[in-house]
Amino acid sequence: MAQTIYYVASTLDGFIADPDDSLDWLLKQDIDENGPMNYNAFIAEAGAVIMGASTYEWLVKHQAGTGEKWPYTQPSWVFTHRTLPGVDGADIRFTSAPATEVHAAATEAANGRNVWVVGGGDLAGQFTDAGLLDELMVSYAPVTLGAGAPLLPRRLDLRLRETTRNAAFVMAHYEVIRTNADIDQPR
Repeated sequence: MAQTIYYVASTLDGFIADPDDSLDWLLKQDIDENGPMNYNAFIAEAGAVIMGASTYEWLVKHQAGTGEKWPYTQPSWVFTHRTLPGVDGADIRFTSAPATEVHAAATEAANGRNVWVVGGGDLAGQFTDAGLLDELMVSYAPVTLGAGAPLLPRRLDLRLRETTRNAAFVMAHYEVIRTNADIDQPR
């Protein structure tokens, strides 16, 4: 069964970006691209991508700076209240619709594959609040920032499914524990 998964890297102190929305701390880390819980295996199972505007803007800026192409072949939804530039040849849908509406569209587009909530923490929190987030897969890097964008700025009860190591990262896979209110919500 397809899942909605927040797959993300975090510092040990729980931040996904520094106060300037930079991921420099992450790009310096050693990871085995074929190791446990690796990105390549994860993205192969994703049929749709959902992200916030800050994540999108970082990707576009990074793409411009490196000359890399848009990294996703999957349809991608970007939550924003601003007008943002598109990317040539990419299936990107800008939205300010509620998480429930976007989730329904992304799930349909994913065609039985997983939906990936890329970032950030507040967006994952919106999906959590709506009872739509099924799993978290967090790659913990051996670095602390002291401040920045939090991993998940909401309470969330989780059940640990798996842990492993991939080079410098501790990889943790969690299942979201649903409350009765979450269970009663339509999926």
